[in-house]
Amino acid sequence: KTKKENSILYYFDRINVFPLNTLQKHIRTILFILSSGVSFSFLFLRFCSAPIFKKIMSAAAAAVASSIGKHRLTISNSISSFRSMRNALDPNMKIGFVPTMGALHDGHLSLLKRARTDNDVVIASIFVNPTQFGVGEDLDKYPRQFEKDTAMLSQLGVDHVFAPNTDDMYSKNHMMYIDPTGFDDIPEGTSRPGHFRGVATIVTKLFNIVQPSNAYFGQKDAAQCVLIRRLVEDLNMMDLNVVICDTVREKDGLAMSSRNAYLESDERAVAPILYQSLCSAQKLYQHSSGSSISSQELVDNVKSVIQSEPLVSEIQYISVDNLQTMKPIQEVSREDGAVISLACKVGKVRLIDNIVLEPLPNGLAD
Repeated sequence: KTKKENSILYYFDRINVFPLNTLQKHIRTILFILSSGVSFSFLFLRFCSAPIFKKIMSAAAAAVASSIGKHRLTISNSISSFRSMRNALDPNMKIGFVPTMGALHDGHLSLLKRARTDNDVVIASIFVNPTQFGVGEDLDKYPRQFEKDTAMLSQLGVDHVFAPNTDDMYSKNHMMYIDPTGFDDIPEGTSRPGHFRGVATIVTKLFNIVQPSNAYFGQKDAAQCVLIRRLVEDLNMMDLNVVICDTVREKDGLAMSSRNAYLESDERAVAPILYQSLCSAQKLYQHSSGSSISSQELVDNVKSVIQSEPLVSEIQYISVDNLQTMKPIQEVSREDGAVISLACKVGKVRLIDNIVLEPLPNGLAD
């Protein structure tokens, strides 16, 4: 053989194992350094030419390609395993937390995206909390889609999911609950006795376990938002910041909710009338004369719109409330604003929604 044929680089150039030019250049450099050991180099090149080597390289390349862009999501199914993970985090990191009951939709995802932007670590919980469901409510049929939910969370860059079981969160001898005074007397509390006791208890437990810097909630559950703000302030959770994000809606205005999946096609088509009724009242408020408008006038306006749709089988309540306390008010002053909330059944499906009447001290809204 010629000197050229004995050259290690000659053999390397004749095999087409590495298609990437940059990598090829690096390997040529390494082989040049090894060129003094021709016998070793010859054996090495024989191995590189073997089919098994090409299979190994192909599998390795596929593994690298499939891992690009993927986010590693970790999951804890118990309080103890979660706390082990949480205690290992840098105490200087900002922790964002989004509590959910699963069956995630774009409303949840918007909260998670905001949390991802604001924090070093993002944690979501998935737990269908039995204590906030009343007798005859939909606890047993509430949508559960854990694998689909975790896939979405991973794509969004969520770092960890806390998904405990009921026995871990409410042990056999569990006795303690948070009872938020007055919330059973507001319209949503009257419609769902004990609901806010269950919400306050589970949120307090989750805050205690997760220890977040920021916690994210959607405005769609207006009374819940007020409850959580009161909870954090009244129990002196001064290191926790509660972030309330705007309600996310479908293109036709229907507030996104896991319970929308219960609607029949004809019911889904008319369900946006709830939001349309709220927008009608908001417009009435914005264009009213004087320094205030009667709450009853706003309620009547909402009711007249809803009653035009026969598939709305029940109006459970329409309420005009104080923005800070959710207590009913008789007059809405342009200086203070208010929130209009409602709960209706479309067919057999209970839906809630609300709209904020922003303070208008200097005239009409834009």
